Amino acid sequence: MALRFLTAGESHGPGLTAIVEGLPSGLALDPAAVEAELRRRQGGYGRGARMQIEADRATFTAGVRHGKTLGSPLALHIPNLDHKHWEKIMAPFGVAPVPPQREVTAPRPGHADLAGGTKHRARDLRDVLERASARETAARVAVGAVARQFLAVFGVRIVGHTRSLGGITVEARVPEEVPYDAVQPRAAANDLAVLDPEMHARMVAAIDAAKADGDTLGGVVEVLALGVPAGLGSHVHWDRRLDARLGQALLSIPAVKGVEIGPAFANAALRGSQVHDSVAPAAAGGLQRQSNRAGGCEGGVSNGEPLVLRAAMKPLSTLMRALPTVDLRTGKPARAAVERSDVCAVPACGVVAEAVVAIVLAQAWLEKFSGDCLDDVLAAWRHYVQEVARWLPSS
Repeated sequence: MALRFLTAGESHGPGLTAIVEGLPSGLALDPAAVEAELRRRQGGYGRGARMQIEADRATFTAGVRHGKTLGSPLALHIPNLDHKHWEKIMAPFGVAPVPPQREVTAPRPGHADLAGGTKHRARDLRDVLERASARETAARVAVGAVARQFLAVFGVRIVGHTRSLGGITVEARVPEEVPYDAVQPRAAANDLAVLDPEMHARMVAAIDAAKADGDTLGGVVEVLALGVPAGLGSHVHWDRRLDARLGQALLSIPAVKGVEIGPAFANAALRGSQVHDSVAPAAAGGLQRQSNRAGGCEGGVSNGEPLVLRAAMKPLSTLMRALPTVDLRTGKPARAAVERSDVCAVPACGVVAEAVVAIVLAQAWLEKFSGDCLDDVLAAWRHYVQEVARWLPSS
């Protein structure tokens, strides 16, 4: 069975729900690890007041018994603590308050407000923005935390860091200057997930300046998947290519507008002889690549090198110094709607990016090494590792 998931819920509704289908039985789950990822998503310098209101915690309501998955759909729920202030406004039934409360008719440039309102002919753009809100990503982070625990059984780790913010770029490269094993502790040591303390100070100053101007900042996050074997994905069909699936998952994150695998855009300016990763015999037997400019994926298939993915997040579209727009109720020029907003959510975007990468890899893993219980998946994986070692030439 394929691994798939759905989320439901609005930003100011009662809460968020996720259902995950296709997990094998016998997987031990640690709810504290899920809660830790949810806390990471809420952190980061430049976040707004909503992060002080919510204290996200996922409650598992189905699919797990005595700490292990059952093989049936896994269900979890994350309450929205702020819903108590929105019960009448977000009531699923009954008559809307008169006069309207918190009605949104002035769409924010850059948000889903106008495009979604046009699609659904929404009189009140809250019908669109409540689901389009990045609040939904809390459910995906919870699902990703479950996927991480599945992948960890096989030694796969996913780490990430902020590569740039507000035009300030961290020059320290992984793994040339920063070893893979140092990424997670360095990123966890500060509130922007930055590998260079000097760049952290500059980024904090940039966030403070943007806040003073009522503005917002974007940036680029990098996600690394370590321990991924060769053979996940497929070169056969476009929709089974691992790089394409990872790209779709990353682009589905609100405000992410660009993705690259490895240094793709830099590679585009070079000659092929400077880009492609030469192959040589490995000292321990088998083969190894001399570099990883492909970012761990060739021809839609993982190649055994670390997966390196970058996602570009645009500045958030809710500005305290609201941009010009048109009020849909009057047809006259107006200022865009403003409630509350983060100045910068790049570190949070990185946590969501790690989560969706974990989900895609878990899906690809279960396609390659399928099984109804975890022991079956482990057996299929071990058999594959043995057969690949036998197939590869010996040095």
